[in-house]
Amino acid sequence: MRRFSSQQSGGSSDRFISKMADLLGSILNSMEKPPTVGDQESRRKAREQAARLKKMEEHEKRKKAEFRKKMEKEVSDFIQDTKEQKRKYNPMGKIERSILHDVAEVAGLTSFSFGEDEESRYVMLFKKEFAPSDEELEAYRKGEEWDPKMAEQRRRMKEQAALEDAEAQRSKKSETCPNSNYRDKYSHLIGTSAAKDAAHTLEANSAYGCVPVANKRDTRSIEEAMNEIRAKKRQRRDDDTVVQSTSS
Repeated sequence: MRRFSSQQSGGSSDRFISKMADLLGSILNSMEKPPTVGDQESRRKAREQAARLKKMEEHEKRKKAEFRKKMEKEVSDFIQDTKEQKRKYNPMGKIERSILHDVAEVAGLTSFSFGEDEESRYVMLFKKEFAPSDEELEAYRKGEEWDPKMAEQRRRMKEQAALEDAEAQRSKKSETCPNSNYRDKYSHLIGTSAAKDAAHTLEANSAYGCVPVANKRDTRSIEEAMNEIRAKKRQRRDDDTVVQSTSS
């Protein structure tokens, strides 16, 4: 009996130890494993990259603020200069152009960007009282320098060309009109007086039912018209009765 009891108690101890081992193993598996050397290096690089990006963003933000402050001063000087009507800037990037346009709008100026490709685009500022014309803007878009004297000459040339074109159109219309009158042309056939009468005299021919408008109006009242219709019907019946009696 004692030997059996010792064996039974030993088996219970083994099962208890096995259960405790399983519980400890599950706890250890659920715990986060310590990072390896490779994971530590990756995390270090990620932190360094994030720090560099943040530093670059702060640098760009500081550059934009400095550029805006510089443009605000230049725009203020441009406004105070009474001799300067417009100002042209050197080519700049898209962000710089956007900042300059915003500063000009706040200051009450007119601004335009010109240039074919992105690298050559530049900004021009104009004071409100010296706003550019459509012809001037078109010249800048084509990459040409604006010359007011040349523009005035081109305008006069266009006006002259328009006048000449209009005169040519009038001449062309006058050429299509007949040079002679048909009365003179056929006077040897129909005579001068006959041609004149045929050209200016128009009389209604009664054979075709042409009557004056006044004669077409029915001036009778409704009662008179109805009485006349009844009288005609009675007359027609009487005529039919006479014809029937005669034939019988």
